[in-house]
Amino acid sequence: MTDINRKEHWETVYETKNPDQVSWTQEKPETSLSFITSLGLGKEARIIDIGGGDSRLVDFLLEEGFQNITVLDISSGALEKAKKRLGNKAEKVNWIVSDITDFEPDETYDLWHDRAAFHFLTAEEHISRYVDIAEKSISSFMILGTFSKNGPAKCSGLEITQYDEDSIAARFGNRFEKLQCRTEDHKTPFGTFQNFIFCSFKKKEDRS
Repeated sequence: MTDINRKEHWETVYETKNPDQVSWTQEKPETSLSFITSLGLGKEARIIDIGGGDSRLVDFLLEEGFQNITVLDISSGALEKAKKRLGNKAEKVNWIVSDITDFEPDETYDLWHDRAAFHFLTAEEHISRYVDIAEKSISSFMILGTFSKNGPAKCSGLEITQYDEDSIAARFGNRFEKLQCRTEDHKTPFGTFQNFIFCSFKKKEDRS
């Protein structure tokens, strides 16, 4: 799938479906919030949610007092839905419309969170590009949630890449130290279950 087709796909999804009609919806992203809490970040930490769409993670981060939040998504429609939901609070968030493989950040982030984008990359060039961008953009921590080896092979009609603890750590092991991983069953709005693996990483010190 080309970059243009990928964007068209996700714009269509968010234009035609409500949160209760897509599998990834969470009323409260408990696992992500638990991982974030474990890192002990200050409220001024620079946080970016990759593929955040209209996820409610940003709502809870704002409630907890985080002051420097960025949400990136390929779909402008998804971000507009999130802004509408947040109302005036949306002005406190930096919103970026971009395919993650085209992202060229002008700052580094203390925390990079992604529960939605990485496993949709199936071409080696796109996966490598993602890893390269993450290595350059993250100053401290990364949290990744992807479909596990026991999870679905497709999502939203698209092929995905499944991971386990070893394979996801191998992708990022050059510049990141794995802190913890856990698997969980996400219950979709349809009552089905998808198995995810979540891992947190710390950026290794640059010894060059």
